[in-house]
Amino acid sequence: MHRRAAYILISVVLVTCVRAYADNIDIFLRNPITQYANIGISIVNLTTGEQLASYRSDNLIPPASVIKLLTTATALEVLGSDYTFPTVLEYSGTISDGVLRGDLYIHGYGDPMLGSGSQTFLTDWVRAVKQAGISEIHGCVIADMSLFDGDALNPGWLFEDAGNYYAPGIFSIAYMDNTLNVQLRSGPVGSVAQVIRTIPAIEELTFENHIRCSQIDYDGAFVHGLPYQQVRYLTGSIPSNHGLFGVQSDIPNPGLLLAQHFTSTLRRMGVTVTGDATYLSETDRIRRTELYRHQSMPLSYIVRKTNMKSVNLYAEMLFRVLGTRISVPGTIHNADLFIHNYWKNRAVDISSAILKDGCGLAPQDGISADSFVQLLRYMDRSPQREAFYQSLPVSGKSGTLTGFLAGTPLEGRVHAKSGTIAGTKNFAGYIEMPNGERLAFAILVNSAQGKARNIQPIIAKYLLDVYQSNK
Repeated sequence: MHRRAAYILISVVLVTCVRAYADNIDIFLRNPITQYANIGISIVNLTTGEQLASYRSDNLIPPASVIKLLTTATALEVLGSDYTFPTVLEYSGTISDGVLRGDLYIHGYGDPMLGSGSQTFLTDWVRAVKQAGISEIHGCVIADMSLFDGDALNPGWLFEDAGNYYAPGIFSIAYMDNTLNVQLRSGPVGSVAQVIRTIPAIEELTFENHIRCSQIDYDGAFVHGLPYQQVRYLTGSIPSNHGLFGVQSDIPNPGLLLAQHFTSTLRRMGVTVTGDATYLSETDRIRRTELYRHQSMPLSYIVRKTNMKSVNLYAEMLFRVLGTRISVPGTIHNADLFIHNYWKNRAVDISSAILKDGCGLAPQDGISADSFVQLLRYMDRSPQREAFYQSLPVSGKSGTLTGFLAGTPLEGRVHAKSGTIAGTKNFAGYIEMPNGERLAFAILVNSAQGKARNIQPIIAKYLLDVYQSNK
């Protein structure tokens, strides 16, 4: 074939591809749900390096939970997949004849999953206290939450979210996922639901309850409250005549609750504690001695839980811990600064990104589709690749992507993080092609008309078209 003929053929193929991708993007631009939305799209073939699609790819768009990719990737790169978070038991004063004349401290270092699912570790802690020769504590059990600053409620979050399970206070001690289950008894239509109990029980907690029982078949209840404050406001409605009905809230002070549970476990196992459990949020500078060191699950496990189930608490804890790499106490500002500085010389351009948190709950967050694809490309070559990749939900199979692309040719081929807030639906991750090639993609759709769930089929159709065009 002559050189000119070959050039013409290549040109025709390229024009055809460009037109195909333009038609694909028209899926968004011609749909009444997304035609006026803020959209950013970037798709790169990781095998060939070819940019397959790009549409306003440098636009800053609220990422919602897709920002967890940046948070977890940074944590893996900085700390390593085998890293474990310590929680350290320390004591002040002296031990003599089995008596600790001083206080016993629980010093938190940001373990996101302490007490998640099981609290049996408390018996191990008591055994450690006994092995140190302590049978009486003439003092208190104190939860030390001084590693993070006192800004437990992220100022970038909406006030209406505060007190809900997905927007708990962020302390350097997390406990039982900082989640409280409020058990209600549903009655006749129009009646006020009765608060029966909470799991776990918190004696100091009170409720201002305005939840009505109504003719609905879903959870329409909301919880409002601030960190440290032992009152929660219940509003909205739940199904009538439903018997017991659970509503999730946050734990106002997880460190204090942990100290209380540890105190009661000590007493139950034969160790006298004279004082009441308490907490501190600033370092008291009292000299202490380490007694026992509890280690968390490996970071790879925590990251997998974070991305698979999109757990805001875990991501935000990792974000705050990264802030401590600059100074202690860790702050939101320092976490933002550290992440920006870390990626500056690593071929991941987030210089224009706005990071108000690490989980995506802040509506002011902004990042581009290109930034996500650059991050995905970097992590694909990283020593932390496997831990990062295995943390991502799989289309039609697992996590938050269980229902996404199920029953289509892309079922099981997309490993990605989703993000959802009002009018926003985002996805970023990898596509495994039949020929062995891998694509990195980010599709961010913000300020669309209607509910976020109506955007998902449009994104699915676009990804299927891209897949068919490249397989």
